[in-house]
Amino acid sequence: MTDNQRFTMLLAEFRRVGVDPDTFSAVLSITPDEALRVLHDLDDDAGPAAFLARLRRDRGGDARPPAAHDHDVANPES
Repeated sequence: MTDNQRFTMLLAEFRRVGVDPDTFSAVLSITPDEALRVLHDLDDDAGPAAFLARLRRDRGGDARPPAAHDHDVANPES
């Protein structure tokens, strides 16, 4: 999937569950793959609270972004 296709899919999924990605800063702290995984599991119109709750649950209660040193700069997927 190209970056453009992934971005288009993310926008559609956020809107499907009732999250406005233009005003929702928590979107910045997650990877596109993580966001898609969480969004695909939510019902239509689930809303921002459901998205955040699921994200926190999946991260063990910590919805903060990982520290920069936790990522391999040469391999952003790690």
